[in-house]
Amino acid sequence: MDSTMILVSIVILVALAFDFVNGFHDAANSIATVVATRVLSPRMAVLWAAGFNFIAAFSVGTGVANTVGAGLIDLKYVTPLVILAGLVGAITWDLITWWSGLPSSSSHALIGGYAGAGIARAAHLRGIDRSFDVLIAGAWIKTLAFIVIAPLIGMALAYSLMIGMYWMFRRAHPAKVDPYFRKIQLASSALLSFSHGANDAQKTAGVITGVLLTSGKLTKFEVPPWVILAAYSAISLGTLSGGWRIVHTMGSRLTRLRPRSGVCAETAAAISILFATSMSLPISTTHVVAGSIAGVGAIQRLKAVRWGLATNIMWAWVFTIPASALVGWGTMECIQFFSTGK
Repeated sequence: MDSTMILVSIVILVALAFDFVNGFHDAANSIATVVATRVLSPRMAVLWAAGFNFIAAFSVGTGVANTVGAGLIDLKYVTPLVILAGLVGAITWDLITWWSGLPSSSSHALIGGYAGAGIARAAHLRGIDRSFDVLIAGAWIKTLAFIVIAPLIGMALAYSLMIGMYWMFRRAHPAKVDPYFRKIQLASSALLSFSHGANDAQKTAGVITGVLLTSGKLTKFEVPPWVILAAYSAISLGTLSGGWRIVHTMGSRLTRLRPRSGVCAETAAAISILFATSMSLPISTTHVVAGSIAGVGAIQRLKAVRWGLATNIMWAWVFTIPASALVGWGTMECIQFFSTGK
């Protein structure tokens, strides 16, 4: 096995490790509501989520993978080492926020780390004043816009669904309808897990395809079937490992959830994520779920949402791309220094 193939294999393994981390980090978002309402036990919830994460592999295209792998960064600056440095940035930030119990975005950690490494590479090749030539501006504008738009869509949809729910069952006592909503929530949580897999696993598939293309193992950017299966398997296995720190934050600390509010939050989040997936946009499951939970909490009264905690979560979102980009940039600088001595 030549040195290039060894490097490619290492980068693919690191990418799948990121996908695994993404699974236990972001899986908390797709199971937090169903655990908080006690519809499923934590163990059953992760099994449920992992299964529907994997099913998504056979049901969606590769539009998001194409955007992440080739639509955000100019591939003429990309090497397997750039991708490796970007993955280090993403994994580092994910582990920091997971340990802190903050539901930040694995998606934005990935694109942030990738961008930071690409910027370091461009600066090395063309000078510090041309560092940002590596970024494809149009795609970044849409992606950054959806950092704000995605949770607002989830919040508005969840709020609207809760209004409709209250109106439809205005004469029914909650104790009588909750058993029905507990059953419906199985379907809504499955839909959310499916949408999470449909969007998130594609990002890793896109990165791996980028590695294969820039190393000469592929002649054009086209995601191989084995890459899709590997990415979905890794995220499903990560989901099975759970993410209990973040489950606690999302499922009980942000606002109090009941089965009907859980159904509305999960349905709103899933619709928002699938909408973005249809547009080939890599969005954050974390952002959308948090927005949806805040939406169902706010309909009772604004004080029902712990806005102090929501503010901490928001700051984690704000810092995710620059923080992971900084780690990706630093990692790439170290690689370049030790490989060239300057």
